[in-house]
Amino acid sequence: MSLFITDECINCDVCEPECPNSAITQGEEIYEIAPALCTECVGHFDTPQCVEVCPVDCIPKDPDNEETEDQLQGKYELLMAAGK
Repeated sequence: MSLFITDECINCDVCEPECPNSAITQGEEIYEIAPALCTECVGHFDTPQCVEVCPVDCIPKDPDNEETEDQLQGKYELLMAAGK
């Protein structure tokens, strides 16, 4: 399951540089996470780094993008093969 950023985001800029897949970008109003690039840091870290640094806890799992640990690992491997 990828993550998403809620409208509680305060645009503090700490999450974007922590993402090893460059899945986080500045949206029109708040930061956004691209589900196709989010692996919840599987393959890189034990926990999602954006969640670790978020001061307002506004990055939950996205119920619209459910993925298993194996699917996240597969996405990680595809991203690494593509040089992301």
